[in-house]
Amino acid sequence: MAGGGIPIGPGGDKAYPGNLTLYVTFTCVVAAMGGLIFGYDIGISAVWMLIVGRILLGFGIGFANQSVPLYLSEMAPYKYRGSLNIGFQLSITIGILVANVLNYFFNKLDGNLGWRLSLGGAVVPALIITVGSLILPETPNSMIERGNKEEARSKLRRIRGVDDIDEEFNDLIYASEESRKIEHPWRNLLQKKYRPQLTMAILIPFFQQLTGINVIMFYAPVLFKTIGFGGDASLMSAVITGTVNVLATCVSIYGVDKWGRRFLFLEGGTQMLICQVAVAIFIGIKFGVNGDPGDLPKWYAIVVVLFICIYVAGFAWSWGPLGWLVPSEIFPLEIRSAAQSINVSVNMIFTFIIAQVFLTMLCHFKFGLFLFFAFWVVIMTIFVYIFLPETKNIPIEEMVIVWKKHWFWSRFMVDVDYPNGLELSKGGDVVKKV
Repeated sequence: MAGGGIPIGPGGDKAYPGNLTLYVTFTCVVAAMGGLIFGYDIGISAVWMLIVGRILLGFGIGFANQSVPLYLSEMAPYKYRGSLNIGFQLSITIGILVANVLNYFFNKLDGNLGWRLSLGGAVVPALIITVGSLILPETPNSMIERGNKEEARSKLRRIRGVDDIDEEFNDLIYASEESRKIEHPWRNLLQKKYRPQLTMAILIPFFQQLTGINVIMFYAPVLFKTIGFGGDASLMSAVITGTVNVLATCVSIYGVDKWGRRFLFLEGGTQMLICQVAVAIFIGIKFGVNGDPGDLPKWYAIVVVLFICIYVAGFAWSWGPLGWLVPSEIFPLEIRSAAQSINVSVNMIFTFIIAQVFLTMLCHFKFGLFLFFAFWVVIMTIFVYIFLPETKNIPIEEMVIVWKKHWFWSRFMVDVDYPNGLELSKGGDVVKKV
């Protein structure tokens, strides 16, 4: 999946991708190919086919995680950008829930058919999205980049539903002109003025994986079986956490543009911290250091699942959707492709690393594994409180404002001008030039 974080655009030296819908379609085709190979392997026992299928599926997921958030951020009005972008995360959580439900029933099938259907089933959503991507409208940004300004104006007027779009259209033109001055976005990422965005592109996905959520979502059946649930019960517990994930993501859709990104980050971090410490205590008391729970009372197991569900809810309305939303909306057009590539690659690399080391860490740390992730939740919550400015209701083309007004990041933005038509008033507010 980390390989899917390659730059959008030929050779990686274009400042901006141009045709995003074509890229989304390519994404879906690659994922579908991976699913087809998995499905074809139903009648074969060739390990190499599983490996190739998983690699292709991983590339497709990586491509999607790079292109879809950018597409949504560019199409959505800035007042609703948060809630519309989180629709992407909601779709992911629904997919996880459906997969968990199918796994529960596939597990009841005789022989090896169940796990083969679980893997091969990936082709179904991939094909559906492939067909849907063929009718996606192009973003106004992409049209402007290709010189179709009047078509872009018409498209912007249509998707906004109003005739007065001159101000936003002029911002897009200005951003496009600035991006054309950039010949090597990867090299320019290292410039001082892009230090805030580069920092967020690396640390936000890094912290997102260290919440420990993928440990729960990847290994929920293993984890629940370890703490005393039976085989079917452990799979059903995974369905329960998946349901909580979907419902809590809906809360984020409602609140992200009302309460702001920082509030959800801080509240979700606090909630996850409390739950992780509580789960560590409950498991530590019952398991000790030898890992033998004896007879686990039903009420005890329910309490553990309850705290895990509250933890999943905290993640689902904070670091889950915002880990994708915030990076996709803070990058200026001239470095957007390169920066989003870094964001996705870091996310997928640490997803892979944590998935590989989880079982080993569980065997060695036991209940201390939850304390390990709780420590990182403390670090990331402090980081958000100190270093992440609020991006709610700020147009993407004017996002430089939040960095220039921030107490820490402003020192890197001394030589950066305000976007076209804006200036700083004596009171410290950003206003339109007269």
